[in-house]
Amino acid sequence: MTLPVPVGIARRETEPGRPPTIEIVWSDGLTARYSPRLLRDACPCASCRETRAAPVVRPLLPVLEPRDTLPLAVAGMTPVGQYAYAIEFSDGHTSGIYTLDYLRELAERVTPA
Repeated sequence: MTLPVPVGIARRETEPGRPPTIEIVWSDGLTARYSPRLLRDACPCASCRETRAAPVVRPLLPVLEPRDTLPLAVAGMTPVGQYAYAIEFSDGHTSGIYTLDYLRELAERVTPA
């Protein structure tokens, strides 16, 4: 059995005032929409994985950076060989390389059965 692969990828508009989602149509017929927040929170780069693994210490009054007040968006996606995409976010983060296997795993988490 072969693993599903993307057969289509597009930016899709959502509700007014919300950033577009990334829609991937998979070879087995599954269509998944990935929000920018989902992709950013699931970034597989070493720095993000380390941050997610660290204990969370929340200050009483968090201080927001200017970029934190703007809606998060996917600013660009670049293929990496035939196995992944490098995703650039509007907050300047660019080091995540999302393998097709990982994108499919995320799709199964967010797509209703």
